[in-house]
Amino acid sequence: MKKAIITFGFVIALSAAAVFRAATDSEAAIKTQTVEYRHGKTTLEGYLAYDDANIGTRPGILVAHEWTGLGEYAKMRANMLAEMGYVAFAVDMNGKGIRAKDHAEAAKLSGIYRSDRKLMRERILAGLDELRKNKFVDQKMIAAVGYCFGGTSALELARSGADIKGVVSFHGGLDTPTPNDAKNIKGKILVCQGANDNFTSAGIAGFEDEMRKAGVDWQMNTYANAVHSFTVREAGLDPSKGMAYNEKADARSWQAMKNFFAEIFE
Repeated sequence: MKKAIITFGFVIALSAAAVFRAATDSEAAIKTQTVEYRHGKTTLEGYLAYDDANIGTRPGILVAHEWTGLGEYAKMRANMLAEMGYVAFAVDMNGKGIRAKDHAEAAKLSGIYRSDRKLMRERILAGLDELRKNKFVDQKMIAAVGYCFGGTSALELARSGADIKGVVSFHGGLDTPTPNDAKNIKGKILVCQGANDNFTSAGIAGFEDEMRKAGVDWQMNTYANAVHSFTVREAGLDPSKGMAYNEKADARSWQAMKNFFAEIFE
């Protein structure tokens, strides 16, 4: 948990009021907690992050993890969003304690939801319902972001007709077995893709056609020299492996998300 640190220099000279002002004007304190919730009979374990120095309501951001399950990466992104002033909730798509130990296991786990989009939608909707319960969340100002498998999940959330302002997909899979469901999308869509992402590029043309036919307000940013997982440092720096971190694409896509939020939450 990130805590505010206050340094007092001549404490004796400070009045009680001055001390109070120093405390309240200090760096925001980000509060984090593990949240247990349910989808039917399945117990899930999400991660909540918000600034507890702000007592008012604010936009809520749902964070959907990569194919390995809810881990430190999605939690880090939730913390970054909390530092920006949002209430962030990182969902658990797989279930409490179910995390992939390697890529083979991750493919098997994520494949369950890729082949059952109804389950994928229901599982991420359970996370949205949990986010909405937070007293600090402005119910009219909610968006979702997702990474890789989470990008696919966030887009399926939009296709389900969820009442949210927008979705941001980072190097996510764009294909869907039900493209006609795009007519249900209520918010705006931002897709951030690596120009050299061989894992998701096959779905781009179909996604664009889907968005156009449904009249969705969407945009796609493509980043040069970026392959899959370009926002994930743990992916390494060798693009020849198909998955690699790209500092420029990471920074540019995060800024694109900020601009997008400024638009949808105006």
